[in-house]
Amino acid sequence: MAAIIQVENLSKRYASGFEALKRVDLTIERGEIFALLGPNGAGKTTLINVICGIVTASEGSVRADGHDIVRDYRAARSAIGLVPQELTTDLFEKVWDTVAFSRGLFGKARNDAHLERVLGALSLLDKKDSKIMTLSGGMKRRVMIAKALAHEPRILFLDEPTAGVDVALRRQMWELVSGLRKEGVTIILTTHYIEEAEAMADRIGVIDHGELVLVDEKDRLLERLGKKELTLELKQPLACIPKELADEPLELAPGGRRLVYTFDAKSDGAGAARFLRRLGEQGIEFTDLNTKERSLEDIFVDLVKS
Repeated sequence: MAAIIQVENLSKRYASGFEALKRVDLTIERGEIFALLGPNGAGKTTLINVICGIVTASEGSVRADGHDIVRDYRAARSAIGLVPQELTTDLFEKVWDTVAFSRGLFGKARNDAHLERVLGALSLLDKKDSKIMTLSGGMKRRVMIAKALAHEPRILFLDEPTAGVDVALRRQMWELVSGLRKEGVTIILTTHYIEEAEAMADRIGVIDHGELVLVDEKDRLLERLGKKELTLELKQPLACIPKELADEPLELAPGGRRLVYTFDAKSDGAGAARFLRRLGEQGIEFTDLNTKERSLEDIFVDLVKS
């Protein structure tokens, strides 16, 4: 695929000396869904705001849909739709008026049919004449998405788009995202709901303390860093792990009644079978066991541990 966003050596330093972004390099491919994960304050929103031309970088360059965001700002920005975390719209405006105004801001000709499609996809068409102040929080979030899609962008940024919305609305939003992707829209999202990234994204980027720690295809990331955990409920509690098993990747839970053995997710189970034999040789009995494969959330937590 061809790149639609190219970020090179991007840094952002504030007058206080705080460095929000540190030499970030990132390429996002046309038509993909890219999930940017990181703890609060990691630099996710700053990176999005620089790419969208809202924040000025201290150094480095960004190209969006082939346009430099500084030298050719208008063309670059017209290719981008942004759904910010905060609700930023006139609460006294009607839904239709604010969405239509957003389209006009980018010099797009009036197209009521397109706006109706967008509002319909977001279950807002019956609210088009309602003032935004009368809408629920979830509905207001949908209006922000409608505003971002009004000018038919080729790139869509979703900064925590489902924060504070109910499960039903969250699912509806992701159905919309899937539909946009099929239409060729490139989608970059940040989210605290890691299961969404795991379900939706083609690639994952992890940012921490302003540095892009890792970028990889989701499936390859899970394969490369994923582990399986074998949890044993012990018949008798252990005070500590026996020295004869000290070479095994084991953790003893507080209270001594649960033993966790971690092994490679690609393993055929031979290592686990060998471990269980060794356990029996030490006279350690268990009443129950279960196996769990590590999720993307487990991997993420490990990556950002300080």
